[in-house]
Amino acid sequence: MRITGVHVEVFSTPSRRAQDSAGHAHPGEEVLIKMALLRIGCDDGSEGYAFGPPELVRPHIIESFVRKVLIGRDPMDRESIWQDLAHWQRGSAGQFTDRALALVEQALWDLAGRKLKLPVHKLIGGYRDKVPAYGSTMCGDDLPGGLSTPDEYGQFAEKLVQRGYKAIKLHTWMPPISFAPNPQMDIQACAAVREAVGPDIALMLDGYHWYSRMDALTIGRALEQLNFAWFEEPMMEDSAESYAWLAANLDIPVLGPESIAGKFHSRASWVTHKSCDILRAGVAGVGGIGPCLKVAHLAESFGMDCEVHGNGAANLAVVGAISNCRWYERGLLHPFLDYEEVPAHLNSIVDPMDADGFVHLSDRPGLGEDINFAYIEANTLSRH
Repeated sequence: MRITGVHVEVFSTPSRRAQDSAGHAHPGEEVLIKMALLRIGCDDGSEGYAFGPPELVRPHIIESFVRKVLIGRDPMDRESIWQDLAHWQRGSAGQFTDRALALVEQALWDLAGRKLKLPVHKLIGGYRDKVPAYGSTMCGDDLPGGLSTPDEYGQFAEKLVQRGYKAIKLHTWMPPISFAPNPQMDIQACAAVREAVGPDIALMLDGYHWYSRMDALTIGRALEQLNFAWFEEPMMEDSAESYAWLAANLDIPVLGPESIAGKFHSRASWVTHKSCDILRAGVAGVGGIGPCLKVAHLAESFGMDCEVHGNGAANLAVVGAISNCRWYERGLLHPFLDYEEVPAHLNSIVDPMDADGFVHLSDRPGLGEDINFAYIEANTLSRH
């Protein structure tokens, strides 16, 4: 079996998620956005798929890097292919990103699962068939009835608990919101949520990412009093030393890194420098499912949990295959949006949750996405 084709279809699909000037997601009017479907095909008819933003898989990226490495290769040689693609990143002047690398690798895993008629989480480990989810909110906003006040966070948290969530993570206010950043507002929102849901719901905070050490310490100590489960990315992650200082001065677990580059290499540095108590990795951020597993097993070897960043089929597959991850991140959630609504390019959501707050791993072959190919064909804007 050899790879014979790498193709991208850019299609339009409706979305009610808007971005502010800093790139944070908020509810908005329904508009058509562009999405890309990456297809990797083989000489025996096998195919694998991955969805992503079109800018990650522009024609130049596919032609100059992806096809150059993949065509003629055995698709089951994922590690060899990944290493070759990663080496090409150095000469790409930043064009071939870790997120693009992750899409290619996801499509290879999807292909393998579809070929072998097994879900990817079984191929890479098969640790569990369900996982408790935490409801991960959108960032705070200035929309009345949304997430514009601490009380509204508390009201929304009550609804999430009624839905079945046993844990909730807050994303609080960030610029361009007029009063952000504001440590006291963050603390007030966290206190309102704790009061609303009681002592038995696990709570986490992912706050403003550029707080000073002392602001982060102030918030962290308040979270300790509120019995929060972890404190995530309150400072720039470029300074592992600042996180080591924070972790040493707080009893609440510090979780990270989320957004720093460096794949599994930078995560190893964070463990070495004692910069976190819980390690963090997501498939898109570290370049694929394989490297995300490397981070998880690195954490396991040090007796640490590794919480997987973000939702989606690939991250869920990793969560289903490792023992040292307690939650699946389900979001981003907002009072004005229905997370259960099926995207137009799928026939079902990838992470249905039961009334007890568990997301069940799919038994569909590959990554488990039930793709609506007819919709994509009817709404394709371009191919390359």
